[in-house]
Amino acid sequence: MADDAGKLKFGEARCPGPNFSDYLKEDAKPVPDFLLDENYEYMGSEPLSTERYTSPEFFKKELDLMWSRVWQMAAREEELPEPGDVVVYKLADKSFLIVRQKDLSVKAFYNVCLHRGRLLRTDSGWSKELKCPFHGFIWNNDGSLKEIPCQWDFDHLKKSEMGLPEVRVARWGGYIFINEDPSAPDFLEWSHPMAEQLGRYRHEECYTASWVGKVIPANWKAVSEAFMEAWHSVVTHPHILPFTGDANSRYDVYGDHWNRALTPFAVLSPHLQGKGHSEQFIIDEFLKSNGRGAESGDEKVTVPNGTTARKAMAAANRVRFTEMFGRDHSDAADAELLDAFTYNLFPNLSPWGGFMPNIVYRWRPWPDQDKTLMEIRLLFRNPPGKPMPRATPMKFLTDEQTFMDGADHLGPALAAVFDQDMANLPYVQDGMKASKNKRIELGNYQEIRIRHFHRTLDKYLAGHMGQGAPMKAKKAPARKKKG
Repeated sequence: MADDAGKLKFGEARCPGPNFSDYLKEDAKPVPDFLLDENYEYMGSEPLSTERYTSPEFFKKELDLMWSRVWQMAAREEELPEPGDVVVYKLADKSFLIVRQKDLSVKAFYNVCLHRGRLLRTDSGWSKELKCPFHGFIWNNDGSLKEIPCQWDFDHLKKSEMGLPEVRVARWGGYIFINEDPSAPDFLEWSHPMAEQLGRYRHEECYTASWVGKVIPANWKAVSEAFMEAWHSVVTHPHILPFTGDANSRYDVYGDHWNRALTPFAVLSPHLQGKGHSEQFIIDEFLKSNGRGAESGDEKVTVPNGTTARKAMAAANRVRFTEMFGRDHSDAADAELLDAFTYNLFPNLSPWGGFMPNIVYRWRPWPDQDKTLMEIRLLFRNPPGKPMPRATPMKFLTDEQTFMDGADHLGPALAAVFDQDMANLPYVQDGMKASKNKRIELGNYQEIRIRHFHRTLDKYLAGHMGQGAPMKAKKAPARKKKG
């Protein structure tokens, strides 16, 4: 596009009509500053190569140069509440033990016996000690060596040198992160300012109420990128258009390690504007298919004359979520009780913000470039004064099962959306392998989070990450209007 008067520069184009920021101006409550802050950077329009998703050599570079140097979520606190609880965290060819200590701190170890290399554990659970099932070498839960069978044959081993190798641990917001790189920045510096923003929604007060996982026959990046933009809804999820501002979403990128998409709910998609749908129609469709509304039993949310579905739905959620979780939401903004705040923490975690029950995605290579373990959790808020429930175990779906088969965990409305997404992805992987030009073309704005993700990945692969402060993103120039 030429840089002529009245024309937009690359990266300035936005969907006609209101965007997320415009909806915030109508909010019934004060909106936090960090939601008002638009942080977009035009990153060029060059294509990506399909080899990034299909090449075993590229996948190996990721494992060697990126995965070993990033903070990755290995567990939630409620998965291992008691001393001796152990979570086995696997990623591609790596395996780690996350172990709750007697003082309730957490340590993480490589899940490998130092004798003959067997995995010490294959399943999560409780353990008074870490005993190898092969020959019986035993380590204490703090990683110190406890016992060597036939000690007389191992005089050459010093007990002080036989502790299980540790990896770094960070705990934030109810999440437990690990990092193999001793020189990586601390987690809060590495994730800044995501932790400060998402901290408002106090995920440490939440517990895993539902958890479903399935191996998807597609590259882990392709699977995660299906959740980095909303505009695919017009074809993939047409049933949500009556209450989802898909192309009205706002996309923000920050530094190197995180970005977010802010999608308004209880509004018509711009693809349906002008078709005569009422505000009550919007709210009825929201309650039928969103899965995060406040309707309970025979209750029905109606739109009073002179107001909007968005305002009515937010008011209902403000009351209902307070009743459900015993926490006061009287000062929460409408957007914080309605909308999809989809945060992405590089490389493979996506926790949603807001005060409603929240979704958390995690994507793990499983075990090569052509397969991904897709995990979906629902976090519920624990009422004040009640013991934190232990996490619901993950329901591992077979290849034949759909997410709808896990609807008792997710609910049918959400499960239907995930099945629609997953139906695309095997063919995305096949198509990239079959591609003649080996190119992936991205939109300048709506797919900026994908481009941002790959820019950070490239920095790791080039050895440019881990030194100095995180990069600060630039803001886009002010929008121009045509004509």
